[in-house]
Amino acid sequence: MFQAASEPLISLALLAVDLDSVARRLRLTVEDSWDGHGTVRAAFFTLDGTDFVVTHHESDPPGTYVWVRRGGPVDHGERMAVLLAALGVGSEVISFSTWGVGTDLSRLPAAWTRKRVRQVESHQRFWESFTKRTGMYVGRVTYDAVTAYLHGYDHACDGALLNGLREWLAQTHQAGQNLVWHAQVVQVVFPEGRPVEPWSEDEHRQAVTGLFALLEEFFEHLASRHGVTQDSS
Repeated sequence: MFQAASEPLISLALLAVDLDSVARRLRLTVEDSWDGHGTVRAAFFTLDGTDFVVTHHESDPPGTYVWVRRGGPVDHGERMAVLLAALGVGSEVISFSTWGVGTDLSRLPAAWTRKRVRQVESHQRFWESFTKRTGMYVGRVTYDAVTAYLHGYDHACDGALLNGLREWLAQTHQAGQNLVWHAQVVQVVFPEGRPVEPWSEDEHRQAVTGLFALLEEFFEHLASRHGVTQDSS
């Protein structure tokens, strides 16, 4: 969600109010996402020209973390006053802010102190989250969207996820050796031939389900070959 923001986000304040209460007061829809450290819940909205994001991360203490895009009023106090007025509360709910209200720096949100270079995430943990919450990653779940995301993830981690998949599909499922892996999967899932474009929702669902099943089989093959469990990084 943060990567999808049109402009960089700036940390603004920590409120001693839970996210669900803020969402109810402002009638916001809270979204669930994942940032590599765990689940993050967030809501995006605009008040008086300022674009706000309110969040809570599963690894953080109770409270609501307030972020803003760079647009809108320059003064942070002005930005925060707009939000507090909408919530109908005073500055006493501010546990910490980036402009000096509040002094207990020990309560600085963990999300604000993490290094920009994230820790390496377990690929197994990513895979489990991706299969359970596919729509959270790709939006509308189509075969093309899922394979494009996996291709990008694999490229970003230097082939750590799918290295050897193409050869394994060719050997184990007699898929064409001259095909890329996502075309091989289609050949395996639809042995009578690739469906005519555009695909129906059922055909996309069948292809994605087949892809996940083949990848589970592939990962089990790798685990057994190397004598390790699948939760290895």
